[in-house]
Amino acid sequence: MLLKVISYIPSIIGLSIVGLFILLNNSRKLRNQVFAALNFLAALWLLFLFGADASQSTSHSLWFLRIALFFGALVFLFFYYFALVFPFDTKVNVTRQILYSVPLVVIALLSFTSLTVSSVSIESYGAHPQDIGPLYNLSDGVGLLYILAGTIMLLFKFRRSTPREKNQIKLLLFGLSIVAAVNIVTGIVLTVLNVNTRAILFGSFSLFIFSLFVAYAITKHGFFDIRAVVARSAAYLFSLGSIVAVTLLLVYLISVIADNYSLSKGSQQLFDAVVVVALAIGYNPLKSFFDRATTKIFYRDAYDSEGLLNTLNRSLVTTIDLDAILDQSSEVIRDTLKAEFCGFVIKETGSQAYRLAGTRPARIDEGLLKQLTTASEHVKGKVVIAEDLDSSKRHLSGLMHDANVAGLVKLEGRVSGHVQHPGFILLGQKRSGGLYSPQDITVMGIIADELVIAIQNALRFEEIQHFNITLQERIEEATKQLRHANHRLKELDQTKDEFISMASHQLRTPLTTIKGYLSMVLEGDVGPVNKNEKQMIQQAFDSAERMVFLIADLLNVSRLQSGKFVIENKPTDLAKMVESEVKLLTDTAEHHKLKLTLKKPDKFPMLSLDETKIRQVIMNFLDNAIYYTPAEGSIEVELGLTDSAVTYTVTDTGLGVPKAEQHHLFSKFYRAGNARKMRPDGTGLGLFMAKKVIVAQGGSIIFKSEEGKGSTFGFSFPRHKVEIKGKAPVKPAAEAVAA
Repeated sequence: MLLKVISYIPSIIGLSIVGLFILLNNSRKLRNQVFAALNFLAALWLLFLFGADASQSTSHSLWFLRIALFFGALVFLFFYYFALVFPFDTKVNVTRQILYSVPLVVIALLSFTSLTVSSVSIESYGAHPQDIGPLYNLSDGVGLLYILAGTIMLLFKFRRSTPREKNQIKLLLFGLSIVAAVNIVTGIVLTVLNVNTRAILFGSFSLFIFSLFVAYAITKHGFFDIRAVVARSAAYLFSLGSIVAVTLLLVYLISVIADNYSLSKGSQQLFDAVVVVALAIGYNPLKSFFDRATTKIFYRDAYDSEGLLNTLNRSLVTTIDLDAILDQSSEVIRDTLKAEFCGFVIKETGSQAYRLAGTRPARIDEGLLKQLTTASEHVKGKVVIAEDLDSSKRHLSGLMHDANVAGLVKLEGRVSGHVQHPGFILLGQKRSGGLYSPQDITVMGIIADELVIAIQNALRFEEIQHFNITLQERIEEATKQLRHANHRLKELDQTKDEFISMASHQLRTPLTTIKGYLSMVLEGDVGPVNKNEKQMIQQAFDSAERMVFLIADLLNVSRLQSGKFVIENKPTDLAKMVESEVKLLTDTAEHHKLKLTLKKPDKFPMLSLDETKIRQVIMNFLDNAIYYTPAEGSIEVELGLTDSAVTYTVTDTGLGVPKAEQHHLFSKFYRAGNARKMRPDGTGLGLFMAKKVIVAQGGSIIFKSEEGKGSTFGFSFPRHKVEIKGKAPVKPAAEAVAA
């Protein structure tokens, strides 16, 4: 009887516990449901076989055996179902699978008839079938075909499975092969040969060996990932078993003491109370001890994921420096996951180069690193575990093996709606030799989401810093170039001024000669000239005069640039000067069919001005008015005198200056667009020098204009600054001069 108990009970308990754990872990998952059903059916099969072998009644034993055959047929069927859904689902044609299931379902239902077995005999090792029917051996044969079909299906899936799933399939098939071999010998061969031996009982015990293989797969390779359920259940069972054992031991000791020392009933009750209190106090410490022990067995790499995330978040908010972020994060992740190393691969800002941070494997180099990160970009999911890669990712799996990298986490972020990969996390093997669990994968995915934000912010900060440095370098280089260009321009400007000064001095001598001879001809010193000749000579004289003024402007500009522009004030009769210049241009105005008039006060004081430069200004305003006023127009020259100011204005009905260009008008070498079209030979120096001369003597320019209607140019001096006291006012020669 003891051999029967040893043969059946461990297997029944082991299969039931495994099935219960798997179902409790995830009762909604089809894979868990099918495997749990397979374990429960196997446990029931063994339970009724035990009933048949333990029964002393042949009729009871016969019915127990038939029920066992019923559940045995279903075990074969559910193993086939399990192969369909493990480790991943296979596309199932429901109608076809129902047809495939019909033979075993029929055999299972017919197990209760004499077609399987008609009678049994009670032997020393248990029930022995007598009068075996045609379905007895047929059920075993069909069952073996279903086992073979399921095994072939698992072998085909083995090629497409991840390394973790391959290890699970290996352990499952190895355990099943032991069960199959033992049961074929004990359940079929010995029965067919009608050999009566207790070795038949080992067929039942082989299923206990199978449950041990499943338990090892759960612990080592995450089979169904039910280690948490197993660990906690084991802790409770060990705790409960220890309490029961201690209680029995204490009760036994108390009874022995009571018998030997004749203790009273009250003393025994006191001892019982002390035992109960001791057990109550010792239960929690005992349970905590077994919790720690089972955790070390089932969760050697256990950690608090929430604590990990909190620690990591605290380190991320303390700095914006990328190197500090990566080093701190690497240390936290490596220590918590108990990995051999944790390194970061970050793409450098603005380049394709990689930056390595944290700890790194010794076998990795730049070339292998680029291959590894490039190959991983084509794998779905953020976390890539080498052990979970299937055969289609053999290239990446080989690269990870060469680099001694067990896990790779992609850092993915979105910028302006586009997915970017700023880098990767490289994880080494677990120091315990275990695999990365689903919890590790989930936590690393969360860590990647948090880290990528911090890394992108740090990279932007670095980019800004790099940009500032580059910008400063560019500014310094541009400033250096500008200084060089400015120095060169100053040299060119100085050369230009020297040339203008030299050319102007050289031109004045021949022009003076030309003007002198033309003046002599006009005055008849070389003989009489007719009207047409006089007109032509006058035009030549006027052109020579303009050339003199132009040369004077150029000389003044040159002197202004070189710092030699000096105002030489002396008593000046401004009224006489204006009158003489108007008379000088009367013929020219008449030639252009213009009406030129002069208005001035009866008395005008002597002024302290630079006579030569003021004359240039007066002539410039007059000359411009004549040349920019169309025929039949008018020019009004007015010399004004008030208690506070002395003014000179020239008002014409000429082109006028466009409003948009008026603020540029007194700049050096600037001329309005309409003026350039009408008189292309101008220099743009006249007004520039006029303003300089007037301002240098304490005056101000008068200017107003309207395009198409004419302009007013002039100047004004404060009377108290330029008037020479004690000088008699000048009597006017005429009230107006008209042309």
